[in-house]
Amino acid sequence: MNPIVQSALDSWTPPVPTIATLLVTAAIYARGFHRLHRQMPERFPTWRLAMFMSGIAAVFIAIASPLEALDDLLLQLHMTQHLLLMIVAPPALLAGAPAIALVRGLPPRIAKAIVGPILRSDALRRIFTWLTDPLVCWLAFVTATWGWHLPATFQLALRSDGWHVVEHACFFTTALMFWYPVVQPWPSVARWPRWAMLPYLVLADGQNTVLAALFMFSGRVIYPFYAASPRIAGFTPLGDQIVAGAIMWVPGSTFYLVPATLIMFQMLAPQSLARSTPLPSSRAKAAGVEGPRSFSSVLHLFF
Repeated sequence: MNPIVQSALDSWTPPVPTIATLLVTAAIYARGFHRLHRQMPERFPTWRLAMFMSGIAAVFIAIASPLEALDDLLLQLHMTQHLLLMIVAPPALLAGAPAIALVRGLPPRIAKAIVGPILRSDALRRIFTWLTDPLVCWLAFVTATWGWHLPATFQLALRSDGWHVVEHACFFTTALMFWYPVVQPWPSVARWPRWAMLPYLVLADGQNTVLAALFMFSGRVIYPFYAASPRIAGFTPLGDQIVAGAIMWVPGSTFYLVPATLIMFQMLAPQSLARSTPLPSSRAKAAGVEGPRSFSSVLHLFF
């Protein structure tokens, strides 16, 4: 192994609080999912559990694995971190429909004493409504993407562990916001018509492509920090930057355009048989098929 890489790995200390937080979150979700799967197997099939755990695993690889020790040696590894935090983990976590499962996984006394008042707060509900507005979500995501990839802010995060945590928190938080209207985790209700997610995703891919192209075709090293880094695996700083741009471009575009394509096919598909022959109201509610249409109608599901 390259001695520089070996030295970086030897100096890496596992972030115990982060690892513990991820494990506890996974355990709480699994406990809540188990209860919901027995009550509403159609609404909570096992693939939701698999998706949520995949999202937890992606976050773990990004910020709690040895990858964290190498991100200041190669820009391409740093971009891989960002890819995991921004377009891999968030949609996977949201696909697990985590809100109710996480609350159900808590001890009932804690859920009712702490989560209950929060859910009933009109002020917090208005804030959540604003934060999940698709336009706000899109703008926040794009602002964080470009703002933290500016040379000054990106290098600030490289030189300061504290700012590095803030950078990753911004990426992950705004990515959860961005993917929320796309995944539309149950029991939320869409704010925009489904077709609006097509330009939503395509425009996001467009800004991602422009940023990736700057990395690949600028002809100069954008971040001087990496110009001073030791050579790893034969990569020059400019070559490393080009690879980082390719990682941002190709896998990034895939994660934007594949969901857009699936949404388009869903819109073009004929109406499902289930819609033409709906379940009786009582049976549908028992099966978890009909989604609640208001906050008051879903509040009882949390406890």
